[in-house]
Amino acid sequence: MLEKKICMLGTLAVGKTSLVRRFIEGIYSEGYQTSIGVKVDKKSVREAGQEVKLVLWDIFGEDRFQKVQASYWRGMFGYLLVVDGTRRNTLDEALALNQRVTDTGLKVPAILLVNKADLADQWEIGDDRLAQLTQGGWEIMRTSAKTGENVDAAFSRLTLKMLGK
Repeated sequence: MLEKKICMLGTLAVGKTSLVRRFIEGIYSEGYQTSIGVKVDKKSVREAGQEVKLVLWDIFGEDRFQKVQASYWRGMFGYLLVVDGTRRNTLDEALALNQRVTDTGLKVPAILLVNKADLADQWEIGDDRLAQLTQGGWEIMRTSAKTGENVDAAFSRLTLKMLGK
């Protein structure tokens, strides 16, 4: 069985932990607890006829006061860059974090997840900005950890990209 490390990257309170919990356990909790350090979970999936064990690294949210250690990224095969659609600044911060990953020379698949699709009427990130990012090469998925919208699909899509499909 193949084993693939996936990192969950993004700033504080965008829903990285909630997305992982929804994917691993199928649950959502309204209670928010800031991640400290790294929490590692595993889940085996079947994609493109192959069994793949996903090792999910839920890394604490980066902000301007604390920077994610690049050593956490070592060995990753792909990452989900998560932003909160209701907070425009999380996109700018995530793109800056993505640039740090790129600057390390890592060339692995990534998908930008615009989370909190259940609150789309409150989004500060417009379709025009998302279209610009898509034209710039980003694959973007709208997700909701609360409702489960596109959560499994996001992990499935990233797994397929890591398998070269």
